[in-house]
Amino acid sequence: MALPAWLTPRKRSATARSVLAGEAAAEAARKQERELAARAGAEGEGGEEQEFPVVGDAHAAAFFDLDNTVMQGAALFHFGKGLYKRKFFRKRELTRFAWQQAYFRLAGAENAEHMQDARDSALSIVKGHRVHELMAIGEEIYDEYMAGRIWPGTRALAQAHLDAGQKVWLVTAAPVETATIIARRLGLTGALGTVAESVGGIYTGRLVGEPLHGPAKAEAVRALAAAEGLELDRCAAYSDSANDIPMLSLVGYPYAINPDSRLRAHAREMGWRLRDYRTGRKAAKVGIPAAAGVGALAGGAAAALAVQRRRR
Repeated sequence: MALPAWLTPRKRSATARSVLAGEAAAEAARKQERELAARAGAEGEGGEEQEFPVVGDAHAAAFFDLDNTVMQGAALFHFGKGLYKRKFFRKRELTRFAWQQAYFRLAGAENAEHMQDARDSALSIVKGHRVHELMAIGEEIYDEYMAGRIWPGTRALAQAHLDAGQKVWLVTAAPVETATIIARRLGLTGALGTVAESVGGIYTGRLVGEPLHGPAKAEAVRALAAAEGLELDRCAAYSDSANDIPMLSLVGYPYAINPDSRLRAHAREMGWRLRDYRTGRKAAKVGIPAAAGVGALAGGAAAALAVQRRRR
C-alpha cells in the first residue's frame, strides 16, 4: 500500500510542516468518521449515497477547483489565446502557450514547473495594462473560448449546492479576475484565485504572495470558512488533481472529479466519492478529457506548428 502523501519524507519549511501535521490529524479523524458511515451503508464510487447536499444547512458550502474540474483545459491558456487574438503578445508567446496546453492535456495532471512558467508568461504580458481593461476583455474571452468548455456534470453539482441554499466558490491558481468572471457567469458565489499586484489600477507584473496552488488552496479555504462561519466537516470540495488533496482533505465531503491517476488512487483508498464526466476508457485512464481529447491536443500542437511555419 502506498504511503499517504503526508508521510512521504520531503524537505519542508517549519510553516509547511505545521500545516501538514494539522492536515494529517484532521484526515485521521475524518477517516474514522467515513469508516463509521461506511458501516451504516454509505458507499464511495458508484452506488447510492445519502442525500447531499443538505437543504438549508447555512454552515455548509462547496469549493470547486476550476481547470479540468469545472472547465476542460486551463483557464490561463484560454485567456492567453484571447489576448493573442487582441495582439497583446507575439507569435513566439502563442507557441509557448500552445505547447503548455498540449503538455497539460497529455500529462493529465498539473505540473508545478509548467504552471509557474505559464503564470510568468501571463504576468509579463499583462504588465502595464489596466485592471479594468483586462476585466472587460476577460468577459469577451469567456464567451469566445470558455463558455463551451464547462463540464455539464460538474455544473450540475454546483447548482445542487446553490439550490440547497449554500454558497459555492471557485478555488483556482488562475488569476482571480478570470476566476471571478467565470464564477459570475455560472451564477456561483465568488472565486478565490491568484492575485496579481496592481498599483493605481495598473498591473506591475508581480504577484501578491504566491500562486494559489496546492497547500495554498487549503489555506485559502480554511481562511474563508472562518470568515464565513462555515463548518468544514459539513462542506464539500471538488477537484481533478492530486495537487488539491490538501483542500479535499479539509472537508467532510471530498469529491474527485475527472481525476488524474494519483487522485483516483488516493480517493479510492480513502473512500472518497468519484465522478468522471469524460467519455472513453482510454481518456479515463490517462486523464485526457475525451470531449476535448485528441482534437484539443492536436489543436494546441497544430497552432504551435502553424506559427512555426509562418515564421520560416
